Amino acid sequence: MKKLPIFKALEHDRWVKPFLRQYKKSLIIAIFLGIMTYVAGAGLMFTSGYLISKAATKPENILLIYVPIVLTRAFGIARPTFRYLERLVSHNWVLKMTSKLRQRLYDSLEQDAVFFNSKYQLGDILGLLSDDVSHIQNLYLRSIFPMLVSWGLYTIIVVGLGVLSPIMGLWMLLVFGLIIFAIPIWSVLVNGARQVYRKQLQDQLYVDLTDNVMGVADWVLSGRSNEYLKLHVASQNKLLDVHLQMAKFERMRDFCLQILYLLGIVSLIVWGAATFGGHPSQMTNWIAAFTLAAFPVVDALAQLPGAAQETNVYQDSLVRLNDLPVPTKEEAKKVAIEAPYDLTLTNVHYTYPNTSREILRGLNLQIHAGEKLAILGKSGSGKSTLATLIRGDRKPNSGSIELNGVATSEFGDQITNYIGVINQTPYLFNTSIANNLRLGNEEATDEQLWDVLERVGLANMVKKLPNQLETMVQEAGLRFSGGERHRLALARILLKDAPIILLDEPTVGLDPITEQAVINTIMTQLKDKTLIWITHHLQGIDLMDQVIFIEDGELNMQGSPAELWKNEERYRQLKKADQGL
Repeated sequence: MKKLPIFKALEHDRWVKPFLRQYKKSLIIAIFLGIMTYVAGAGLMFTSGYLISKAATKPENILLIYVPIVLTRAFGIARPTFRYLERLVSHNWVLKMTSKLRQRLYDSLEQDAVFFNSKYQLGDILGLLSDDVSHIQNLYLRSIFPMLVSWGLYTIIVVGLGVLSPIMGLWMLLVFGLIIFAIPIWSVLVNGARQVYRKQLQDQLYVDLTDNVMGVADWVLSGRSNEYLKLHVASQNKLLDVHLQMAKFERMRDFCLQILYLLGIVSLIVWGAATFGGHPSQMTNWIAAFTLAAFPVVDALAQLPGAAQETNVYQDSLVRLNDLPVPTKEEAKKVAIEAPYDLTLTNVHYTYPNTSREILRGLNLQIHAGEKLAILGKSGSGKSTLATLIRGDRKPNSGSIELNGVATSEFGDQITNYIGVINQTPYLFNTSIANNLRLGNEEATDEQLWDVLERVGLANMVKKLPNQLETMVQEAGLRFSGGERHRLALARILLKDAPIILLDEPTVGLDPITEQAVINTIMTQLKDKTLIWITHHLQGIDLMDQVIFIEDGELNMQGSPAELWKNEERYRQLKKADQGL
């Protein structure tokens, strides 16, 4: 028998089955509470139906009324209680599972984080982070959990009725089996394929629309605007046809479900009346009881076909996640080096994976402790690649980059103790100023925070804010200007107190006045540090001890600003052009 796609994806799964085993106790408790919620609901409706019909007749004994009243109250209290407990347990289970899923995803991606540009498109990364984990979470919540609860109810119904009447038990085994198994599988096989096709059409429509809108001027100039509209309308019509086919199938499927529900309810009515109805006056009591008791069970089963159909969407996410590398947890060796800290680059060659172009070719460089080095070059020359190699994020294909004789790639997370980074777009998280600053030093006191804010020239500004250090910076730090964000990033670096600071075009996008102010602040506050300044122009270049130009992966010019001005005509031209002379 051909396996359903979701079961194929689960055969070698590392993302769903492990967490089912890891949190099986919480899952079992949540399923039990979920089943009991519907059992209490069915009991409430059963006793209510019996009580209403019995109260309309003269009871032979007051207990025939009193007992249903007590049971109705008991089931009425039990149902929300079980529901509340089930939500507590299931949400706790889901939150623990989701946190582990995200941690595992980040661990998997972190291994190739520095290769994103070469291995993944940005959309793939965003898809992994925003959609796939949510899909796996929905696979638990909307498919696995309801399925297991339904199976539990199915077992209780069949076994319970089978004890009272084997024939009725077998009949319910068939009727509810069609609802729980046959209809969902039918939905997966028929509408699931259409769902996959619809997703393909939507993706293609998005790509075509994006490409055509970007090139709309060419369509108009070439006189083919009507052709573009026809292509777009044709694609939309295909998508609409799939929507209509899916809606038509869902109506037919829901009709079949209603027929099966009706068949099950009528069967219960007839069987209940025949089994428990001693005479016609008592028959109505059991008709109401069994009819109403069936509706909570129907509610539990009604969501299964739609949930089963969606497993095709989850399947894509499951396959993509399982294609990620298995995260490895290698304990980094403790690196112990002492000041002064010298960086040595020896015959460094680097080529990105799956490419043939060599980014760096035979680079040799010595950076002494306390030295100020500027690295210049046009876009694509290898400046940023050199920065990632210096940080140890990448390993050179040949040659070495060493800090006091130890390859920077061997430091692991310890590299942050020696090399701090200020990027061209410092990121601030949507939390307080204090929390953003403490990324540099989690143990920093408020006094230390105010000290670094004073050093970077932001103390007076922060004191005027409504909540001062506890003021929220808004998403991506939008509360602050570009210059202020760079100063806050510098404050984090000062808290970290790393001996080597790598500045990766930290003043890009700033106006000349703000740029110069930021440069002056950086140079003043980091005067005792080793600075490696990656830039594309020569603002503040005279403050450097050494300047190198990288072109086509090689050192093209090297020397102090004064030496280059004296000996290199090209440097003089670049300096004049940068100053607008």
